[in-house]
Amino acid sequence: MRPTRTSVSRVLLLCGLSCAVAACGKKEAPAPAAPQNEAASTALEGQVDIVAWPGYIERGESDKGYDWVTKFETDTGCKVNVKTAGTSDEMLSLMNQGGYDLVTASGDASLRLIRGGTVQPVDISKVASYDSVDPRLKEAAWHYVDGKHYGVPYQWGPNVLMYNSKVFKKAPTSWSVVFEPGKLPDGKPNKGRVQAYDGAIYIADAALYLMTKKPDLGIKDPYELNEQQYAAALDVLRAQHPLVQRYWHDANVQVQDMTNEGVVASGSWPFQVNTLVANKQPIASTVPAEGATGWADTTMLHANAKHPNCAYKWLEWSISPKVQGDVAAWFGSVPVVPAACANNELLGAEGCKTNGIDNFDKIKFWRTPEAKCATQNDACVPYSRWATDYVAVMGGR
Repeated sequence: MRPTRTSVSRVLLLCGLSCAVAACGKKEAPAPAAPQNEAASTALEGQVDIVAWPGYIERGESDKGYDWVTKFETDTGCKVNVKTAGTSDEMLSLMNQGGYDLVTASGDASLRLIRGGTVQPVDISKVASYDSVDPRLKEAAWHYVDGKHYGVPYQWGPNVLMYNSKVFKKAPTSWSVVFEPGKLPDGKPNKGRVQAYDGAIYIADAALYLMTKKPDLGIKDPYELNEQQYAAALDVLRAQHPLVQRYWHDANVQVQDMTNEGVVASGSWPFQVNTLVANKQPIASTVPAEGATGWADTTMLHANAKHPNCAYKWLEWSISPKVQGDVAAWFGSVPVVPAACANNELLGAEGCKTNGIDNFDKIKFWRTPEAKCATQNDACVPYSRWATDYVAVMGGR
């Protein structure tokens, strides 16, 4: 933005013709220019560097129909540079290294980024469309902390149970098909035919399962576990280990496994489900009776962002209805702006319903486990323990 200039009016007293002529020959002094630091504070820096989940920021390279970057760059002059990350831990590592302005963080990373001072509060007065965000997400616990907004919601979705519809003629009703050894509807065992997520936050999926399986444990929140509850969740995961064909974190690799490697059931994202269906594979998904975990991702601003003005432009752009609808159509997620569900050619009339908008109340959204918790009298097991112990589980220990 260029600084404005203020004209200075003068009152001339005409004492005589000669004075008047002399006065008219003088030049007015120019108004003082805006301070240089004011101009610098609003100048667009020419680029913005973002850490994002794969598929979250597309410029038409994968499919020309899906491009919400080019117009932003044309309108603002801010070039968008994207570094993709396959897990929340990878995102955390990249942001801690520095050199990035924004990150599309899931709830299992956002509190760690906040507590570590890696991200800064966002001034939502600079994000004009913030009021259009779903009221249930505006002050969600994973990004709104101590009365401050640490980001702008981006997309959300459930961790669905994906299954092969040739093996399961009816949708499975419980997560037991991936957690407990047994025969599947085709008469064959599930050993070597299921997958589990390669991330410590998956402990919450086991805890969610136990909320129904063993209610006497008293689990009220799968991210707030006392020692007994935590031990029980680990037992479920250790029992699952012999069944697991792969601990997945790369969505595209999981698509290949469901196509070629005999995997028939797994926790997954709508992105993989939609990709497989588009590839005419016999794949469907469901949210079982126990409910599901899920992710509500937030675009967060690095504490030392080098391009904050372009970053704020992106934050506003990211929640425009067209962008929100296009992202949801590509990724298989749900927009954080409800208006995006209507009149989007790519998403279609039923797109938000297909992607799980009606499941919001069934989802326990990812949140970083912390020692201080609300639902237990005792202290809860913090994420540092989750991370260490889950590595051991995946190693068969």
